[in-house]
Amino acid sequence: MFDFSTPIDRHGTWCTQWDYIADRFGSADLLPFTISDMDFATAPCILDALQQRLQHGVLGYSRWQHEDFLGALRHWYQLRFQTAIDTADAVYGPSVIYMVSQLIRQWSAPGEYVVTHTPAYDAFYKAILGNQRQLLACPLQKAGNQWHCDMAHLEALLARPQSKILLLCSPHNPTGKVWSAEELQQIATLCERHQVRVISDEIHMDMVWGEHRHLPWSQVGATPWALLTSGSKSFNIPALTGAYGFISDEASRDAYLHQLKGRDGLSSPAVLAIVAHIAAYRHGAPWLDALRDYLQGNLRYVAERLNQAFPQLAWQPPQATYLAWIDLRPLNIDDHALQQALIEREKVAIMPGFTYGEEGRGFVRLNVGCPRSKLEDGMDRLIAGLQFVATPV
Repeated sequence: MFDFSTPIDRHGTWCTQWDYIADRFGSADLLPFTISDMDFATAPCILDALQQRLQHGVLGYSRWQHEDFLGALRHWYQLRFQTAIDTADAVYGPSVIYMVSQLIRQWSAPGEYVVTHTPAYDAFYKAILGNQRQLLACPLQKAGNQWHCDMAHLEALLARPQSKILLLCSPHNPTGKVWSAEELQQIATLCERHQVRVISDEIHMDMVWGEHRHLPWSQVGATPWALLTSGSKSFNIPALTGAYGFISDEASRDAYLHQLKGRDGLSSPAVLAIVAHIAAYRHGAPWLDALRDYLQGNLRYVAERLNQAFPQLAWQPPQATYLAWIDLRPLNIDDHALQQALIEREKVAIMPGFTYGEEGRGFVRLNVGCPRSKLEDGMDRLIAGLQFVATPV
């Protein structure tokens, strides 16, 4: 029913991944597997809804606090996570990271600590440090192909008097870890014990694979918390802007909305983002299910190619996300030499692991949200680059 195999030329569309690749990699003629958007057109139901709204012709100021939008959120959470959410707790914002930054300012003071698991999505570092807070890293531990949190170490960080917030990524980017119900409950207990508030970024919630299940923080948290997310990753609509979330306590929710409107002047959402979310959450499930199947096939292809070329990697697809977090440490390859070979020799752009902190050294993050033909080309180039760097001179 849906075509994910036919390439769509994104050049000339002001596209970050294709048109502005030189900003990060220094060269414009690269095949990109970088920022986490996808090379697929969004769901037809969304495009139809946008066309219908555009045909109305008037694009004036709008609102999000209405049953069309809130009812779509309730429907999606019940359909996908068997979870009843209270939309009286709902908030809105232009992006998840904007909302993260807003709550960091609201729930902590300059110089205080924000705890997060590392390696971490690079925007987390920017949101914490850019707001003059200090980052306390809780490194995830890799055992085989699984990632684990040292709960004793996490508690030691949370127990520090200046620790005010745990910034959680669930599912985790870049490792692709899905937090189990037991782990989330442990984290909730520790945060409550030490009076640390939780901001849970759940933007990858719809991309969880196999037997793993995403548990929204709203079903776990006892301490004051915020769950922040968007349909932008799942339905490939980030350029429309628009995110939403749920804040557990009324005072924090009112303060957030007051700052959104009063300080930042963001009282009117992007109306096309509202339209897109309603269409996605009411009618987009069949498209998303087909996309999920395609992405899982792409991840299996990466495993097949990598392990055929380098059996010692024994790489397995992540538990979640369409981002292949590849541990290259068994090859004992220098990160910078590899990036130089990939960029200058193979003409491919793949995110170096050190983008996501010190714990990311020795890894690369490969975005598989693309037609298989592009991925095949990219894997040819990655393997050739690895072989070149690994070959003794």
